[in-house]
Parts: sequence; C-alpha cells; structure tokens
Amino acid sequence: MSSSHAEKAAIIDALYAATGAGDFDTAETLLTDDFIVTEAEGLPYAGVYTGKRALRDLYTKVMSMMDVAGLEITAHCTTDGDYACTLLQFSFADPKLAPAPLAEMYKFRDGKVCEIKPFYFDPAPIVAACKAKRSV
Repeated sequence: MSSSHAEKAAIIDALYAATGAGDFDTAETLLTDDFIVTEAEGLPYAGVYTGKRALRDLYTKVMSMMDVAGLEITAHCTTDGDYACTLLQFSFADPKLAPAPLAEMYKFRDGKVCEIKPFYFDPAPIVAACKAKRSV
C-alpha cells in the first residue's frame, strides 16, 4: 500500500534535512538497499549512482564541483501511487550566478525512497557554477 502525500513529503523533507546537514547515516535509513539516482547527460556529474551510499557519493562529487549555498524546496507538487515530485532551487555562493531550478521525481517502495530522477529545465546554471568553481 502506498504512503500518503503527507508521509511522502515528510520522508523527502527528512532526506533533504539529513543530506543538507551531512548526516548520510540518517539519510541512508530512508533509502532502499537497491536505491538508484540518475543524473542526466549534459551535467558535469552525469551518471547512475546506485546503492545506499549513492547519495553520499553523488553529494561528495557535486559539492566538490560547485559551491552550493542553499537548496530551497519550493513545493511538494504531487504524489500518486509510489511517486512524488518536488520542485527545488539551488542557489550558489557566488551571487552573480543564476539559481538553478529543478524538479525531482521520487519513487517509493515499502516506505523508503528507491529512486530519484532530477529534471533540469536548463542545465546552464549548474554548468556555470561548476565552471566558476574550476576558475577559482
């Protein structure tokens, strides 16, 4: 049986809070053993990351490539069945860089997140943030 909208939103919020604080041990309790996150081609950190350590590995890579100052949850848009969608926005340490809006699709199984797929309307702000960090 699927979790309610409120239950899914609470899990997503807890996942962002844990990863934002660098508490990957807690984050990993919210993920299935076969968790998968797929970052699209065209992003500097494109690829498929799998297993409970996938977010830890991905965040380590991403944060070494760009200076993220914040991640704001705009809305938990929809949940249906085993899925949820959240709108977010990255902001960067360099105020000259445009923020990067994105949507993330979450798939749930047995009350845990088993998959995340981020969708960027325009990957240019991410690419610019990575380029800015390389030039420092």
